[in-house]
Amino acid sequence: MNLKKMTSFMTSLVMVVICVLSSVPVSYAEGNMRDITTMQLVSDMGIGINLGNTLEACGDWIDGKSVTSYETAWGSPVITKEMIQGYKDAGFGVLRIPVAWSNMMAQDGNYEINKEFMSRVTQVVDWTIDAGLYAVINIHWDNGWVNKFPENKEESMKRYTKMWSQICDNFKDYSDYLMFESQNEELGWEKLWNRWAGTQGKTESYAIVNEINQEFVDVVRNSGGNNDKRHLLISGYNTGIDVTCDPLFVMPDDPAGRCAISVHYYSPSTFAILEEDADWGKAQSTWGTDKEISDLNNDMNMMKSAFVDKGIPVIIGEYGCPTKNKEPESVMKFITSVCKAAYSRNMCPVLWDTPGGRYDRIECRMTDTELNKALCDIAGSTIKNPEDDGTRTVTYQMNELKKSEDGGYIIPISGDIQKAIINLKVSSSENSGWYCGGGGLTFSSVKAVDSSKTFWSSKNFNYDAGKEKILINFDGTFTDGEENVIEAKINCDNAELVDYWHSSEKNPNGGDDVSVEFNSITLYYSAVKTSDILSGDTDCNGIVNSADVICMIHGMVGKTELVENQLKNADINNDSRLTVVDLILLKNLLLNS
Repeated sequence: MNLKKMTSFMTSLVMVVICVLSSVPVSYAEGNMRDITTMQLVSDMGIGINLGNTLEACGDWIDGKSVTSYETAWGSPVITKEMIQGYKDAGFGVLRIPVAWSNMMAQDGNYEINKEFMSRVTQVVDWTIDAGLYAVINIHWDNGWVNKFPENKEESMKRYTKMWSQICDNFKDYSDYLMFESQNEELGWEKLWNRWAGTQGKTESYAIVNEINQEFVDVVRNSGGNNDKRHLLISGYNTGIDVTCDPLFVMPDDPAGRCAISVHYYSPSTFAILEEDADWGKAQSTWGTDKEISDLNNDMNMMKSAFVDKGIPVIIGEYGCPTKNKEPESVMKFITSVCKAAYSRNMCPVLWDTPGGRYDRIECRMTDTELNKALCDIAGSTIKNPEDDGTRTVTYQMNELKKSEDGGYIIPISGDIQKAIINLKVSSSENSGWYCGGGGLTFSSVKAVDSSKTFWSSKNFNYDAGKEKILINFDGTFTDGEENVIEAKINCDNAELVDYWHSSEKNPNGGDDVSVEFNSITLYYSAVKTSDILSGDTDCNGIVNSADVICMIHGMVGKTELVENQLKNADINNDSRLTVVDLILLKNLLLNS
């Protein structure tokens, strides 16, 4: 090889390497621990939210054959990368991820965490950190085995130690964007000490709590990798403020000096917990009197004096309230007041949230924009609009769409679909105890990426009682008639939304009493890159076809708002305007091709 060819080869090689490296996203999960204090780290978190009722879902009634069966058991859709990114876009800085590690664990007394379950938690943590969020993982309620500490401390501690040893080993090389939390609310046992019935057993109960937290720190610090310096979150006594501030609660010894304290705030419980009257209290629908606000500030001052002022950071790991039987104004006032009271005292407030709560896990945004703005205003964070990245959405009301001969809804397609959200209403005329059904978004033609093969395909979905939204994700693959999964692109101008089957308690085989009403569908299209300019390609999918005609017409009449690069592609005569002339030229392009 001569010098000229060698130089050319090396130059090409360098360019390839640069291109590859530049295309690899930076992962916050990788890297060394920063030289910052835990107080600085907690301050950097800002405000947070919980991924509740998901990875910590547990129960003997769950069909525990897969991770997904647990993940969705308490009403959550399957966690997606887009869902996690949505938390960041909503202005949050930390995502607390409660985990029930005992799910799918072998019942042989070795307490080995299931590899598939560990892998799924790892994936969610990776998505969280790569989105630029801090991640907090813990051992949550976990089907209640922590309750056995008082009567079987040796075996319970063995289980606790083995579980944390495995968690530590799996995440030992992660950066300080990952924090471990020793437990949840279960450290403290009424069977030992009833705080409303004197002091008997109090010292013993606190002693076990302190021992568990110390064991947690010792296991982490001796587990290798970055764990010798990892920032840790220590669960307070039952995570209650008053009992955690008791002198009997002792922070564990930590050679790294990198521990924060975790408490929860659901006070007054008659407002923040109770939806209906109970034998221990009467549910209240309003909150915000001068006394209630004073009580809140006194509680936060107690934590500040006991910990923050002594150099120990505080994370309010959970706070919030239900909406059922509550006045909306009081709900808003409570959540924002707790957030402000904590944040203004240099504590990190982490909102408790579950499926159907404050964050819509299908649309990947906060359900209440006013609340979202109020929380971000407190922390000085910003809310990112997905459309800032060029993402565009098109919503069709079903009463506006034509139907096929088979009764399906004909939905125009104009671009690279990332996901679809279907709004629907499912009901049973015979009041069946359970009822369900399924359907699909079908495509008459999709084309394989690596060949000329075209085939019919469908993105199928299921629904059941109470379902109001269906999420369909598009990952670039489709299934052909022989059940082969093929990387392919949509090759047709429209899709058809069809209803396939029903089943119910009273009519299991046919579900004759089940009816589904599709109300609307929203299509989410990917961002358009500047380099992807192609004259006539109005939907920016890399192909000029009849779908571009539909897209151009929709843009001209205002049915769809075209983004910058769509307008450039649509402006075929380059006069900086979108007119009927461009439409004629587009049709000529299609005829000539």
